[in-house]
Amino acid sequence: MALAFDDFSHSLSDKPLTQADKAAAIMLAMGKETAGRLLKYFTQSELQTIIASAQKLRTIPPHELDHLVAEFEALFTAGAGLMDNAKVIESILEDGLTPDEVDELLGRRAAFQAYQASVWERLKDADPRAIGRMLLREHPQTAAYILSMLPSSFGAKVLMELSESRRADIMHRAINLKGVSPKAALIVEKRLDQLFAEIDVERNSAGSRKVAEMMNELDKEVVDTLLQSLEIINKDAAERVRPQIFLFDDILIMPQRSRSLLLNDISSDILTLALRGASSALKECVLSSISPRTRRMVESELQSGVIGFKPRDIAVARRSVAQEAIRMAASGQIQLKEGDEGSAAA
Repeated sequence: MALAFDDFSHSLSDKPLTQADKAAAIMLAMGKETAGRLLKYFTQSELQTIIASAQKLRTIPPHELDHLVAEFEALFTAGAGLMDNAKVIESILEDGLTPDEVDELLGRRAAFQAYQASVWERLKDADPRAIGRMLLREHPQTAAYILSMLPSSFGAKVLMELSESRRADIMHRAINLKGVSPKAALIVEKRLDQLFAEIDVERNSAGSRKVAEMMNELDKEVVDTLLQSLEIINKDAAERVRPQIFLFDDILIMPQRSRSLLLNDISSDILTLALRGASSALKECVLSSISPRTRRMVESELQSGVIGFKPRDIAVARRSVAQEAIRMAASGQIQLKEGDEGSAAA
């Protein structure tokens, strides 16, 4: 960029020049040879600031430039640095350095490589299912581009997460994919950054899932006490854990169809043992959800009560029923609560 001195009729801008603007103007007026010798005295951030200012610097008439030079001389004499908040002009660097050297000096190459790594290389640590779900929400052409950028082994896993019809369409588009403009590529990469942010949030919730898994191994009374204590310490943490807990007693709040699918998948022996000592409401809820024949068998066994049965064995039976419910919900076979989308402790 060069200063234009031939338009003297052009009025000065009302906006005053910043320190960076003044530094850019002075450096440009010095000429490349002189300015180039000053480069080693600037920090990288100062260089970048002056370059940014030079790119949008307005036309500066000779008389205003004279004032800038006088100001520079006064500051220099007083020992104050005019360039303290500035960065130097990119064109001066490019005059004596190769493009790669300029990029290296200004940190642009490192920044670009870091950005690339933050997008594409980070995919190797991502969950193929998460990427697959994301591709289903994107336009097939965008999905094809993303798929074409993935490592082969990882891309194959992602591909298998898609439906057969969607898979074929995306593969066809990927095969016939033409050059993608830098602007379009940047949009896609920013979208991936958003996805990674979502994945990070999901990873950060791993602690709550682990706590919920432990609580799912405990008796309801113990779980209720723990949740109350956790809510006193951190209500938000308690709210993150609570939806992921499913105990035998929670069969009461299951949708009827899901409850029937679950209970008819449990052996009558385990179901009978789990119901020993249960409340009348829970017993009726379970018995009304199984076949008439199985109900008669279970009711007959329950007449003996809890005498002769260890509380530990009953607790184990109840946990086995709850764990089967969680497993079936995780595979999408049932819902644990109204409004769930087939995910138990996700």
